[in-house]
Amino acid sequence: MARFALIVIDMLNPYEHQDAEQLGRQVATIIEPLANLVARAHERDDVELVYVNDNYGDFAADRHRIEARGLQGKRPDLVEPILPPPGCAFLPKVRHSAFFGTALEYLLSRARVETVVLTGQVTEQCVLYSALDAYVRHYALAVPPDCVAAIHQDLGQAALRMMERNMSARLTPSAECFTS
Repeated sequence: MARFALIVIDMLNPYEHQDAEQLGRQVATIIEPLANLVARAHERDDVELVYVNDNYGDFAADRHRIEARGLQGKRPDLVEPILPPPGCAFLPKVRHSAFFGTALEYLLSRARVETVVLTGQVTEQCVLYSALDAYVRHYALAVPPDCVAAIHQDLGQAALRMMERNMSARLTPSAECFTS
């Protein structure tokens, strides 16, 4: 039984989109704490580690193709340190929320997860929408601000405030994520 789920959202990114340069600067600041958090989660029995990543419209893409696309993109330095460890769940997604059109809800239910810890990119988009979907499914939420990246800092901060205020998310440093 996993008490926590660490959800890593859209970190296998080729950085070939309009806001990629701006986003890449922000992602560079979260790579080290996020990689450390993933390593800690992978070692714990009470944490379900789940990567959920955009398939970029490639409906034949599996984990390996999505990883390769990220590594062959413009910022492999932001992808390589955060590649999914062996044995963790990997779910391709097609829209903003990690829940929409994926098996995430079923996976969390089977693992008896109580608290969802959301990390990755983009704070004001995919992380925010995933938080709302977790909240309406009655999961406790935690978001480590040092492990989420925004394109627009003002919108990212507003999204974090919304998650905290409207979805009862606990904003906590990554070092304190797996505590009650």
